Amino acid sequence: MEKELIEKSIFVEIPTKKIYGSLAIGIATFLGGPLVAGYLIAENFRTFKDNKKAKITWIITIVTIILSYGVFFFIKNINLPNEIINISYIIIPVTYIAVTFYFAKIFQEQKSNEHIKNGGKYYSWWRIMLIAMIANFILALLISGFFLFYIALMFL
Repeated sequence: MEKELIEKSIFVEIPTKKIYGSLAIGIATFLGGPLVAGYLIAENFRTFKDNKKAKITWIITIVTIILSYGVFFFIKNINLPNEIINISYIIIPVTYIAVTFYFAKIFQEQKSNEHIKNGGKYYSWWRIMLIAMIANFILALLISGFFLFYIALMFL
């Protein structure tokens, strides 16, 4: 066992940075929304030294946030039966959680497994929960700002 560890350290670079697992990304997306999903996936890509995919992840994240919250506000302002509105409030988050979990598994699972196999570690759940809380706070500020801007426009 000790000989294998010494051999590994000679031939394989031992990761010094931590990553987020795909299960953690899925749960954090449930708690913090698409902003958290984008942040965690982009951070993993940076850890794997794939900055191009990290930038693409941020673009997809911003578009997803705009579309998902836009759909929420659009659905609320059109005349639909309450059953459809209530179901859509469940379907939209479940959809982006499932898509996030799927993309994390497809695009990062192999490198994540290699990272852990080579001695890398996962971030703690406390860090993930803190990131989700910070993301909720940021989104609440953004939504409040847009709401106040909308009210200000009504009085002009």
